[in-house]
Amino acid sequence: MTQRALIVGLGIGGMSAAIALKRQGWTPVIIERAPERRKGGYFIGLRDEGKNAASALGVLDVMEKRTPDNIRFWDVRKDGTRRRIADLTQETNAPIAVLRGDIEEALWHGIEGQVDVRFSTVPSAIVNGDTQAQVTLRTDGGEETTEDYDLVIGADGVRSTVRKLVFGPDEAFFHSVGTMLCAFPLARPVEGFKANDGLMVADVKRTLTVFPLEGRPSTALFSYRTRNPERASRKDLLSTLRQIFADLDVDGIISNALEDLATTDDFFFDSVQMVKMSCWSKGRVLLLGDSAWCLTLYSGMGASAGMLGGQVLGEALAACPHDINGALQMFEAQMRPFVRKHQRFIALRSQLFVPSNRVSLWGRRVLWQILLRSRKYLFCENK
Repeated sequence: MTQRALIVGLGIGGMSAAIALKRQGWTPVIIERAPERRKGGYFIGLRDEGKNAASALGVLDVMEKRTPDNIRFWDVRKDGTRRRIADLTQETNAPIAVLRGDIEEALWHGIEGQVDVRFSTVPSAIVNGDTQAQVTLRTDGGEETTEDYDLVIGADGVRSTVRKLVFGPDEAFFHSVGTMLCAFPLARPVEGFKANDGLMVADVKRTLTVFPLEGRPSTALFSYRTRNPERASRKDLLSTLRQIFADLDVDGIISNALEDLATTDDFFFDSVQMVKMSCWSKGRVLLLGDSAWCLTLYSGMGASAGMLGGQVLGEALAACPHDINGALQMFEAQMRPFVRKHQRFIALRSQLFVPSNRVSLWGRRVLWQILLRSRKYLFCENK
C-alpha cells in the first residue's frame, strides 16, 4: 500500500521533500497557507551544498542563474567615501546568485502536475498515532476535513504552525540574534554605482547591504540591532527604518531604497531567530528546514539546508523503507552536524553584517580588506 505524507508549506524545504519522497514511491500532499504560489523574493548565494542538493533533486539545470560578471563590492562610509572590499557573496566557495523565487520555480517544475497541492489550507489539529497521524485541515472558507497520513512534515517556516501544534510554543525554541532584517528588490539602480556593483552602508548596529543580480533588480537588505526584536516586528516598517537610518543617508542611498520599499509588497521583514530543538520528530511528525533549525539569512545556507534536508529525508526513507522511526533517526543523525556547524557561527556572522559596537565595525572593515587583498594575490598567482 502506498504511503502518504502531508507536507505543510510550499517552500524550498517542502517541495524538496515532495520530490524526494515521490521518488521513493510515496504519495506526498502539500498544503500551503497562501492563496497562490509566491514568486520573486530576495538574493540567495547558492553554495556547494545547495548546488549539490539541487543537482541530486534534478532541479539545478532548470534553475535560473543570476550571477553578475565582474562583480565588485564597496564599503560606503558616512562621509560619502567608498572603499573596495571583498565580494560578500564569496566568503567560502563560489556560489551562484539566484532569487529565492528562482529556486522555488525550479522545484515547482519538479512537482507540477505530479503532486496534490492545496492552497489556502492550514492544519488546525494534529493527533499522533502509532502508525499514522490524524490531521484536521482548515481552508480559508472555514471548511474542515480530517485525514490520516503515514508522515506529516512541517516545512512551514520559522513560525511553524506544525511546531506549535505538536512540539510547543515558539518561545521554547527561539534563540534571538537580537537583530531585524528587511529584504526586498530595489526598483532602480543605486545612483553612482554600476549595475554589477554591490555595497554596504554600515554603522554601529545598522547596515544596508545591496546584492547585485544579473537581469533583475538588486536585493536591498536592511539590518539593525534591537533589544526587543519581537516588539519591533510589530511596528510600522517604513517609519521604523527611516528613524533608525535617518543620519546614515549617504548620497540619498538610504532614502531612495526606502522609497522603493514603499512601492512593493515583495519584501521580507522579521526578527532574526535561530530555532534549536533537541529532537525534530515526534511520532509521525517531522520538522524540516526553518521550522526545525532556521540558519537565518546571515548564514547564507538557509535555502541550501532546506533542499539538503529534503534530499537526506528521501535517502533515509529509501534506506529504511519499512521503518519510518528508523528513517527519521537516520535523518537527524545526518543533518544535525551540518546544522550545528552553521548555527555555531551565526552570532559571529551577524557582526559582519551588523556590527554591535565600534570595535566590531573596525574589525569588519579590516577583515573585508584582508580578504580582498588575499583574493587579488591568489588571482595573480593562478594566472
